[in-house]
Order: sequence, then structure tokens, then C-alpha cells
Amino acid sequence: MKAQHFIFQFLKTKPCMETLDLEIILIEDNPNDAELTIRALKKNNLINRIVHLKDGAEALDFMFREGAYAGKEHSNNPKAILLDLKMDKINGIEVLRRLKSDPATKTIPVVVLTSSNEDPDVAICYELGVNSYIVKPVGFENFTSAVAQLGFYWLLLNQPPVR
Repeated sequence: MKAQHFIFQFLKTKPCMETLDLEIILIEDNPNDAELTIRALKKNNLINRIVHLKDGAEALDFMFREGAYAGKEHSNNPKAILLDLKMDKINGIEVLRRLKSDPATKTIPVVVLTSSNEDPDVAICYELGVNSYIVKPVGFENFTSAVAQLGFYWLLLNQPPVR
């Protein structure tokens, strides 16, 4: 509880925080969870730019400039990727495997934010190099609080390597 209080006090004292370079890629197939995640991050002034990709296939196309994203210029070096596991087409574990096996994307922090707390999923994700594994909390307040806290850590406190 003290940590949560600190986080929100910090955010309240930094209303003019520069967020132009803060960017998240959200890979989430559930539109309600995606909207809640985006709203929680924006409400707490943690992001200015976010890209929401609706499934694993779109995520890989975007990250590696393939398919519909071939030849399109965009930054594929976000501060963090929030990744759901249970998705159509290509699941989150396969997306994670591809991201962490490519030299261009392997240092991007990937946070799994999923409803799955199955031991095999957790173990596989850590073996593949996930940076954090969070089971989506139940309830609106718990979910938005968790998203705000993870956004605060990964976007403001964490020091990533220079890419």
C-alpha cells in the first residue's frame, strides 16, 4: 500500500512530465482489456504514444515491418511491450519467442499481462526471456491500479539499455 501511495504521490507532483519519448506497444486481443489498459496509462500521464495491436500476427508484422506494415516507417523500439498470451492467429508465447530471438528486438522489455496463471505458461515465458509476468487482476479498480503501477515502473523508473 505504501508503494502505491508513493507512486501516485510522485505522479501528482510531476504533472508536466515529458512523455513524448514514452511509448508502449500493447498486444491485446480483448478490446475491453485494451481500452482499460490504455485509459489507465493515459489517466496517470504515463504515455503519450501507444500502439495497440490486436493479435500476435499483427504484432509480428508491425515489429518486423512485414505484411501490412512492410515498407512503413515507424519506431519498433518502444520503452516496453505489454503482451497478452491467449490470442488468435499467433499466441503470445510465439510472439515472445520471436521478439527475444531477434537481435533487433531482444532487449525491448516485454511484460506479459494475461489472465493465465498456468505454471507451464509462466515457466515458458521466463525461459524465453520475459521481463515480467503479471496475471490480470479481477475488478476495474485492481486492474487499473496494476496497469498504472507497471507503467510507472517500466516507463519512468526502469533504465533500459541504449538501442
